[in-house]
Amino acid sequence: MRFIRDNSLTIVLLLLFAGSIVGQLLTGWRVAVLDAARHGSEALPLVAYISSPEFLSSVFENWESEFLQMSAYVVLTAILVQRGSAESRDPDAPPRDADLGAQATNGDAPAVLRQGRLARALYARSLGIALALLFLLSFLVHWTQSAKAAAQEAVEHGESAPGLFAYLGDPQLWFESFQNWQSEFLSTAVLVVLSIFLRQRESPESKPVAAPHSRTGD
Repeated sequence: MRFIRDNSLTIVLLLLFAGSIVGQLLTGWRVAVLDAARHGSEALPLVAYISSPEFLSSVFENWESEFLQMSAYVVLTAILVQRGSAESRDPDAPPRDADLGAQATNGDAPAVLRQGRLARALYARSLGIALALLFLLSFLVHWTQSAKAAAQEAVEHGESAPGLFAYLGDPQLWFESFQNWQSEFLSTAVLVVLSIFLRQRESPESKPVAAPHSRTGD
């Protein structure tokens, strides 16, 4: 079917996501069951575990780092360059998005570009804005759910539970975030550099196989 062919990349990625998050759910629940057995407490059923702070915190902790990576990447590649990388714009090429007012008159241009200067300015940055908002939303859920998990653990040990805003200063929250952030930024930097010298045939993330190493962009 043409629909499947035209959308195959999104379909496969969503299927991989679905399989991965189900795997995280089942294995995370099994870990929780074993941990409850070691402590002689009653384990949560699977349905209850789905909405537990432990599961939600771990899910959004990872989503947070992914959206941070993508938002930073989208914005930084608009400002900075790496000569020879397929992931960089060519510093010697003319601006691609100059004079959007004139480009808006093209028949196939998005209609929002014809809605005025403010609409053009917002739409011209809409991808970075959307990804940044997804990062902030994911961080918010990670923070609140991690705080709930920490409060539950404190009560189980007979300690006073930290308040939600007090938990913002807890090293556990930032340990959970930084351990993911560092890997995202490293993997992106590695991709940027490796794409200078290495190739992946027919991939838009790679330069053409026969392109010189000095060629920048795809």
